[in-house]
Amino acid sequence: MVGRLLVASPSLEDPNFTRTVILLLAHSDEGALGIVLNRPSPADVAEILPQWKPFAADPTRVFLGGPVSPRSVICLAAPASDARPAGIDDTVAGLVSVDLARDPDEIGGAVARLRLFSGYAGWSGGQLEGEMEQGGWILTDPAPGDLFYDDPDELWAAVLTRMGGLRARYAKAPPKLSLN
Repeated sequence: MVGRLLVASPSLEDPNFTRTVILLLAHSDEGALGIVLNRPSPADVAEILPQWKPFAADPTRVFLGGPVSPRSVICLAAPASDARPAGIDDTVAGLVSVDLARDPDEIGGAVARLRLFSGYAGWSGGQLEGEMEQGGWILTDPAPGDLFYDDPDELWAAVLTRMGGLRARYAKAPPKLSLN
C-alpha cells in the first residue's frame, strides 16, 4: 500500500479525514503513516520557514498533514534531477523528502518544488485495514500531479472522478450524506 492514495469515502465522517486524500508513506504490521494532501492551513511557508519559500509549490501554504504530532513538519518535494545531496532522500511515488534543517543553498537545484505538512495521519497495527474493510477508505494509485495539485480543495473530487464508475458519482455527493 505504500506510495498509494487513501481516498476518504463519503461515509467517513471523522472531521479529521472527511473528504481527504492521503498519500501513504509507510505501512507494516505495526501500523501505517500518511499525509493529507488536500488541507492547506492559513499559514504561509514564508511565515514558518521563510528560507524555503522560493521552493514552495502554489499554493504556498503549510498543509495540515494529519492530527498526529501537529508540531512536526514533513517536507516532500519533486526532484529536479537525479542528484541527491545530503538532506535529500528518495521516498514514495517519485518524491523525495527534504531535511528542513539543511541550508536551502546546499540543496541547490535538487528539488523543483516542495510542500510542507504539519503533522501526519497514523494508524496502529490493523486499524487502517479495519477502516478499509468497513468502507471508510478507497485505495488507488496517485497521478503525477496529486502532491502539488493547484486547487487542493478540489483534489478529493478529482481523484474520485478519474476513478470512474460509482466512485466518480461520489465526487458529487453532498458533504453530509445523512442530510440527503
